[in-house]
Amino acid sequence: MTDVTHDISAVRRQVGTRTFKAGEARVVTVTRSYDAPLEDVWDACTNPERIPRWLLPVTGELRLGGRYQLEGNAGGVIERCDPPNSFAATWEYGGEVSWIELSLTSEESGTSFQLEHIAHVDDTKWAEFGPGAVGVGWDLMVRGLSLHLASGAALDPKKFMAWMASDEGRLFMTSSSEAWYAANVAGGEEEKTAREAADRTTAAYTGAGDGGDRNEGDAS
Repeated sequence: MTDVTHDISAVRRQVGTRTFKAGEARVVTVTRSYDAPLEDVWDACTNPERIPRWLLPVTGELRLGGRYQLEGNAGGVIERCDPPNSFAATWEYGGEVSWIELSLTSEESGTSFQLEHIAHVDDTKWAEFGPGAVGVGWDLMVRGLSLHLASGAALDPKKFMAWMASDEGRLFMTSSSEAWYAANVAGGEEEKTAREAADRTTAAYTGAGDGGDRNEGDAS
């Protein structure tokens, strides 16, 4: 339980908007510091041999202009790459296109990791789940990266799915959803709308309210 509290509090979450490509876009930002050199964090995030150890198997060409595909999840095109500090790519999932931008910065104690997920989302769809729709998935991702950087170990998919269905896993996802609720309100959303969206997000990730185990790693 203490580990869940630490993992949730270690992440800084922001919800906002910015002008991006076709117009006004929603921006969900996760930031976390890792006790690891910048070059190691960059390698973990871009090396196709290491990405499956904490995220998902990946195929494609991980280079500027290349197309990637995460197994069973998103794919896209790498639009910008400035090693070892940043990259940007499309995030294509479920017939929709959004964008991710990763920035790494050296700190005295290690590396600051910041990921922005940018999407053109209409108000009605946004109100349904809010930032937690992708935010909980990203919280799971940065937790996986933290475990990998600390130990060098590879993710065991069966153990990960079992953890998500466990009390601790459900607590993590519920706590993450609540943290995104707070970030949504801080970003200017009405409390009632944010509360309803967070409750739906929690149910989508944990299966609460439908009697089932819906263990999505990303409800986007």
